[in-house]
Amino acid sequence: MDDSELKAFALVCTLTPSPEASSSELLARQVLTQLEGHGVSTSLMRVVDHNVRPGVQIDMGAGDGWPGIREQILAADIFVLATPIWMGHPASLAQQVLERLDADLASTDDAGRPIMFDKVAVVAVVGNEDGAHKVTADLFQGLNDVGFTIPAQGVTYWVGEAMQSKDFKDLEQVPDAIASATATAARNAVHAAANLRKNPYPAG
Repeated sequence: MDDSELKAFALVCTLTPSPEASSSELLARQVLTQLEGHGVSTSLMRVVDHNVRPGVQIDMGAGDGWPGIREQILAADIFVLATPIWMGHPASLAQQVLERLDADLASTDDAGRPIMFDKVAVVAVVGNEDGAHKVTADLFQGLNDVGFTIPAQGVTYWVGEAMQSKDFKDLEQVPDAIASATATAARNAVHAAANLRKNPYPAG
């Protein structure tokens, strides 16, 4: 299976609606740019731009925006989940994404495997306070529970100085350490996704 056949979808959990600038979206797009360098086709969406209803079902009824987002996740080999840090935690929309994905714990494919098996997930986190490791751990645990594979060093993050106003989008240049982490996360995600295409997880 050629890497060029892989698809990635980024879901950005910024609380800022489009078209306003978003640090979370900026970092997610940098991940996608790295993935595109490996021949992966990419797309991106902000959760806040859609009427995603609270709940733990695949479809919460008329007007619910989640089923359409879910279809894009299912169509992708690599899922990028990006969030800001608010008060030391993932943004509320990131938690809502995990809650909606919870419904897929009971969804299986034709082989009877969890439907998110053979999909890779990476995380991107931005904030002006401590908490990137905790936010990453929270998201990794939820994504892994649902069935996503987390590649080695599958996260990139930037945390600015505490109690200051500079955001990631305000930087004149991306720090080398962040650029390196972004490249590594993308490279390892492609490696894992390509291998899972060739060798899917076995059915139980």
